[in-house]
Amino acid sequence: MNEGNALKEKYKTYLRLERGLSANSVEAYLADVDKLLRFAREERKGVAEITYDDLQQFIARLRDIGIHPRSQARILSGVKSFYRYLLLDHFIERDPTELVEAPKIGVHLPEVLTVGEIDRIIAAIDLSTPEGHRNRAMIEVLYSCGLRVSELVNLRYADIYPAEGFIRVLGKGDKQRLVPISETALREISNYLKDRGKVVPKKGSEDVLFLNRRGGTLSRVMVFLIIKDLAAAAGIQKTISPHTFRHSFATHLLEGGANLRAIQEMLGHESITTTEIYTHVSRESLREEILAHHPRNQARKR
Repeated sequence: MNEGNALKEKYKTYLRLERGLSANSVEAYLADVDKLLRFAREERKGVAEITYDDLQQFIARLRDIGIHPRSQARILSGVKSFYRYLLLDHFIERDPTELVEAPKIGVHLPEVLTVGEIDRIIAAIDLSTPEGHRNRAMIEVLYSCGLRVSELVNLRYADIYPAEGFIRVLGKGDKQRLVPISETALREISNYLKDRGKVVPKKGSEDVLFLNRRGGTLSRVMVFLIIKDLAAAAGIQKTISPHTFRHSFATHLLEGGANLRAIQEMLGHESITTTEIYTHVSRESLREEILAHHPRNQARKR
């Protein structure tokens, strides 16, 4: 095993054991390291010999082969993480990535639904069907809690704390967070549980909250198709996905005057801009921010 691969294996152990990242996250980081190691071999240099100028050349090659600036930035982020580890492990004395800037990325703003449009989508759900209350509860949880679709489909009944007004969410990197949930969403979950009790869960899905009609865990694709059909039924012309509800959630909170860092905590982001240091917000003040500014809760107060 050459030096580069040996360091990669040590880095892999560090990511898994010390940073506690998921298998998918570890593989993504290692894929970035592989690109760096391939470049180093082409330059006939060891990892420790790579300089700032070399890294500029590395980025230029990514650009030359047509890799999008957003993907370039992600790869560079992985390379920076690798060199921070090497510095921490005293394999290098100076981090060559320290002054390397990420490629400029144009701002892309996803679609945002208005509160009225979200109400129209919910109203388009046929509650006479076996999946009606489930779909209504899913939409409310997506919007009221700002979840990723992967977080939604993996949500378990044991993760809901109705008395406290929170749900426990397993986010990226298997990191847990507590998220305030509105009374509207809790009520829809309660309505759905009556139908869920008629479905026999498959082995391994006994505690999964949202089940398909065969008792298995919903796939992300299925949630996407459900939302697409509901948007069409509601006459919504925008191109939307499960993530649209998450983005709408954050936008509506911000427009309502919520603290930006409260929104950051709620969404499970490590930083506001993905580069700034994570800022902690206490759970109680977070809950107050969400309950004070979320449209679902404001509607309940009127």
